[in-house]
Amino acid sequence: MNIRIQSLIGIARRAGKIATGDAQIEAMVKKRKGFLLIIAEDAHGAQKKYTQWANDIKLPVFVTGTKLELGHSIGLSPRSAVLILDQGFAKAILLARS
Repeated sequence: MNIRIQSLIGIARRAGKIATGDAQIEAMVKKRKGFLLIIAEDAHGAQKKYTQWANDIKLPVFVTGTKLELGHSIGLSPRSAVLILDQGFAKAILLARS
């Protein structure tokens, strides 16, 4: 995961525009809130679970980094997945990946 993406995820967290953890992500996906789902490369269980849900509601999925990197970028313990709840942050992260 590049530094730019980590920074954007961290800024989104400080702005209160992310959801982390199974319960939060599941609730937000069911409500169709969220613009980008970021999943750690080493979270195979999460990839299977969330990718199907995301495909059902046409939510973009971005697989990058490790659980440790994802957790570090939001200043918390290792995380399998992060849901971006703001369209602007989602677009910026997708642009930064290329």
